Amino acid sequence: MKKIAFVFTEAPHGSSAGREGLDALLATSALTEQIGVFFISDGVFQLLANQQPDKILARDYISTFKILPLYDIDKCYVCLDDLVIRGSSPANNFVLEAEFLSAAAIRELLADYDVVLKF
Repeated sequence: MKKIAFVFTEAPHGSSAGREGLDALLATSALTEQIGVFFISDGVFQLLANQQPDKILARDYISTFKILPLYDIDKCYVCLDDLVIRGSSPANNFVLEAEFLSAAAIRELLADYDVVLKF
């Protein structure tokens, strides 16, 4: 069975990439258990709690990330370097429990995956 990585690189509002990635992630979880989820670059904003997308007339799907453990998706990683550069920290409130890793550690982990899908 192939190992599949889902890499979220875009901010949650302004494009549909995050929602499309989440949909693909949930659908793929029915086919394999070897899934890793990575939040890098502006994708680190996907997990921030207390967002108010209704203020910009956007749909709220961020809270859906909370259900990933119900789909046996428990390998979730956030790039600590990207998080800090964007003025945030692991102490913030996130909708999903994830491991915070350096950019170098993220690259090493991604090298072990057979398929990498970027959203």
